[in-house]
Amino acid sequence: MRVTEGQPFPLGATFDGLGVNFALFSANATKVELCVFDPSGRQEIARVELPEYTDEVWHGYLPDARPGMVYGYRVHGPYDPRAGHRFNPNKLLVDPYALAHVGELLHDPAIFGYEWGHPDGALSFDERDSAPFVPKCRVIDPAFTWGADRRPRVPWEHTILYETHVRGYTIRHPSLPFGLGGTYAGLASDEVIAHIKELGVTSVELLPIHFFADEGHLAGTGLTNYWGYNTIGFFAPDARYASGASSHVSEFKSMVRRLHEAGLEVILDVVYNHTAEGNEMGPTISFKGIDNASYYRLIPGEEQYYINDTGTGNTLNLSHPRVLQMVTDSLRYWVTEMHVDGFRFDLATILGRESYGFDEGGGFLDSCRQDPVLAGVKLIAEPWDCGPGGYQVGGFPPGWAEWNDAFRDTVRAFWKSESSAAELSKRLCASADKFNRRGRRPWSSVNFITAHDGFTLNDVVSFNDKHNEANGENNRDGTSNNHSWNCGAEGDTDDAEVLALRERQMRNMMATLIMSQGTPMILAGDEFARTQNGNNNAYCQDNDISWVDWSRLEKNNSLFQFVRRLIALRRDYPILRRQRFMTGEVDPDLDVRDVTWVNAAGEQMGDSDWADGGLRSFGMLMDGRAKTSGIRREGKDATLLILFNGHHDTVEFLLPPCAGGEHWRLLLDTNRPTMTSGRAYKVGNVCDVIGRSMLLFALET
Repeated sequence: MRVTEGQPFPLGATFDGLGVNFALFSANATKVELCVFDPSGRQEIARVELPEYTDEVWHGYLPDARPGMVYGYRVHGPYDPRAGHRFNPNKLLVDPYALAHVGELLHDPAIFGYEWGHPDGALSFDERDSAPFVPKCRVIDPAFTWGADRRPRVPWEHTILYETHVRGYTIRHPSLPFGLGGTYAGLASDEVIAHIKELGVTSVELLPIHFFADEGHLAGTGLTNYWGYNTIGFFAPDARYASGASSHVSEFKSMVRRLHEAGLEVILDVVYNHTAEGNEMGPTISFKGIDNASYYRLIPGEEQYYINDTGTGNTLNLSHPRVLQMVTDSLRYWVTEMHVDGFRFDLATILGRESYGFDEGGGFLDSCRQDPVLAGVKLIAEPWDCGPGGYQVGGFPPGWAEWNDAFRDTVRAFWKSESSAAELSKRLCASADKFNRRGRRPWSSVNFITAHDGFTLNDVVSFNDKHNEANGENNRDGTSNNHSWNCGAEGDTDDAEVLALRERQMRNMMATLIMSQGTPMILAGDEFARTQNGNNNAYCQDNDISWVDWSRLEKNNSLFQFVRRLIALRRDYPILRRQRFMTGEVDPDLDVRDVTWVNAAGEQMGDSDWADGGLRSFGMLMDGRAKTSGIRREGKDATLLILFNGHHDTVEFLLPPCAGGEHWRLLLDTNRPTMTSGRAYKVGNVCDVIGRSMLLFALET
């Protein structure tokens, strides 16, 4: 097989129309061999040494190579784990820049760089060939007809995120033909898109679709890494979600194009904090064998061990310029070539952590802020990890949105009568105590009640305790701090009173989410009470526990219609999605408060009210005359009043006066979900708010 010098950049396998250039970074290797396989990936048919080494990049050009070629690498160098080096040419390695893959990881002793059972443990050296047991890479032709594809570019203040899983969302959809459920094509089907559009959300956030591997401890148990937070290829969509009608790369692109045609954004959940290779006892699949000392954070002075800020065994070393380049190259690839609209970063604190700790001006975060491609898409951080100083909610720089777990915990606790009005009021106003700095906007707070990790909405109101027995860890996994309440019976029940309370509590939480300032995120299926039967850590359940049961849509259609109406109200009333943080202070130019907090007597809440930790009933009056921007002009939004009653019993509210209106028109009552428009109450009249319910009013003249 002919090989010439080629070019050191771009990294990866690049088809130029005549041949393929191969380029692989490794600062510490002594030789790199390109292994070529038959189309199935089972038989090695050629081996070529990359002839050149430039700027720590090994490279070569194969003029006879074409798209479809299957390949992997064998990298030579020192095997000295104590110094951080784990080169072992007996192990076939995945190209970090591969754009497609063939096969999957099989858990065999040969995939480990050390010899199982050897007295020296992970310091030993294994000579078995791993090629039969590891995935291979495939060269692709990136050509694709995008047509008139345009990004929806939904403004942040209009954004409603919808978190879901490609496979689990559609695999049981009754309208999809066999083979289409659970695939990229299934998610792009007319029937599925119609439901998402009818609901009214704007942006579909997908759990990881980067090429990933199952953990070894799940092998042989019948369980898999269903969520996909175990990446081994940052540039390729995973083939397990493809229908097979076309290449999985093309099918993914077609899905994005179809969602865009429907006006829906595509947000990817991405995992750049660790890889599937684990710690020193983990397999050698890619990075560990290419240049372990460069790609991973190792313990200084004990380089055979890995810094584990992720809880998964290893941590990518984004302080290294080539690793940082790989991550930013990956992000740009998904934006420019795959047309996605943004990213949610798993354990994002790690991405901002340098050797000295988290730094909002760290290399990765600075790279994103200045990058002309990445600065134009949505960037969402999961702002915590298990490393030192790992909890950073509100600590990310301008331009970033962040998951706000304080919103989740406070709202859940309030509706089970365990949180105060003072705490909830902060969360209703986009958690200004955390995010109102450096010119950040309310959309920076991504509010959620539920997410993939934890209980579903139905289970929050149906279980006091987690029930993770199916995970095989004796119910020890998953958090026990759920702020959940079963409303009187654990799990399934026929008790009509319990069921009625559960339904109202789900409406209360959904209404609080959608009516709050900030960016709401809904977990797919919550709009019709999806259940995981109390499992709050279903990461390994690729089965009915995690899959969306679409039969519940008909059973719980009233909840679906209620959530639709909530989203429509948020769309119709801009005051529910303002671009300024509400402060409650009087605007001296307009003599108006943007928000006034009132007690049940209809009076502005005072110090004694705020200090009352047992206060569960209060009102939030949002004045539409308040400024909507920094310009000194009066706003023209409607004025709204939201009444919250977290008590178990009815509370009488005196409806407060407000300039410019004489009546409060009832728009929404979580106790009467089918009500579309209620009576008008004269200012100063009393309104009964039943226990654990929420009302929304608009001011009328």
